Amino acid sequence: MPVVGITGGIATGKSLVTRLFQAQGATVFSADEAARAVLAPGGPVLRAIAQAFGPEMLRPDGTLDRARLAQRIFADPQARAQLNRITHPPILRLLRAQIEGALDDLPPDTVIAVEVPLLFETHLEDWFDHIVVVSASEAVQLARLRARNGLDIAQARQRLAAQGPLADKIARADTVIENNGSISEVAQAVAALYQRLQAAPRQPKWQRL
Repeated sequence: MPVVGITGGIATGKSLVTRLFQAQGATVFSADEAARAVLAPGGPVLRAIAQAFGPEMLRPDGTLDRARLAQRIFADPQARAQLNRITHPPILRLLRAQIEGALDDLPPDTVIAVEVPLLFETHLEDWFDHIVVVSASEAVQLARLRARNGLDIAQARQRLAAQGPLADKIARADTVIENNGSISEVAQAVAALYQRLQAAPRQPKWQRL
């Protein structure tokens, strides 16, 4: 039962690749989904964020004002590091529990695919048998960021610069999936990789930790 980590740069298409793995039959998990669960209104993580960054980071209904927080942390590396110290431990605990449950319950030929945007930054390489890095050109990343988040070019460049170089992630990948073209091209690459992974299941690193 191979456990696959999916990562890459901002706006390269990590979620698309994860959905395509799921369409092939993989069981998928996402650090972003785990984060949404951890950041439930009234929970300890949101209280810690409000305490660290101010009550204005919460909307009147108690949910996180993601746009306001993003504006703060992308402009301030120290604030971003502080946010990571608050949020990463509970997110990773939940994600680990989800993967452990799947390893216990699913058939041995199941592929488990986990989307983790900060896989290398959080030193999770040993969680995975195979690491996929989704890549795209800087121009494509900027265009997607502007369209998706309604950013101007300076804001989009700021968010891109806040991440580590995509080339460093590509150098550490087992497989690189380029996402500069059509969805059908990406789907073909995912399907081919899925077949290879399913055909050669092995004892995952997870169970050897």
